[in-house]
Amino acid sequence: MARKDERIITVGMTGASGAQYGLRLVECLIKADYGVYLMFTKAAQVVVGSETDCKLPGRTAEQTRYLSQLYGARDGQLRVFGDEEWTSPVASGSGAPLRMVVCPASMATVSAIATGASENLLERAADVVIKERGNLVIVPRETPFSAIHLENMLKLARLDVIILPANPGFYNRPGRVEELVDFIVARVLDQFDIEHNLMKRWG
Repeated sequence: MARKDERIITVGMTGASGAQYGLRLVECLIKADYGVYLMFTKAAQVVVGSETDCKLPGRTAEQTRYLSQLYGARDGQLRVFGDEEWTSPVASGSGAPLRMVVCPASMATVSAIATGASENLLERAADVVIKERGNLVIVPRETPFSAIHLENMLKLARLDVIILPANPGFYNRPGRVEELVDFIVARVLDQFDIEHNLMKRWG
């Protein structure tokens, strides 16, 4: 069996608050010369428009061009896939990369992934990573958590999914919102063994 492309990371963004985390992660992956397969849920596109200055076009091809230009991606480095683009590589274990992050992750998406209810491409991609024993990171952005939320995350953690809540630390004395965002993005990059200098390490 052919080896999976280790230079591609799949990124899913949902309608949870915290679009800055996902967009900053995409920017950092591109700067680190990784390929990015990116998916926005419909709710995520609304949140991006309301929480950031990013003006996402409506069509995925236009989104690919817009974000590639915004973050200085080389040709083909970034690809955006639509909710129902079932012929994309991320929809099948035979072609999808085995490293994925959902950032930010809504509790609805966490529930769907935990129960295997793949109703859109993002949820299917996460399902593929789990079944192929890949590296899946979930960045939930919700507070407080209900027992339902906690049970779903526990189920995923028992499947070796990394649960990485968007809870930035303050020991590095952040002075700007961007530093709080970078704290979480740095933790995600650490999970994929991707070098960065987003923040000073403890000690």
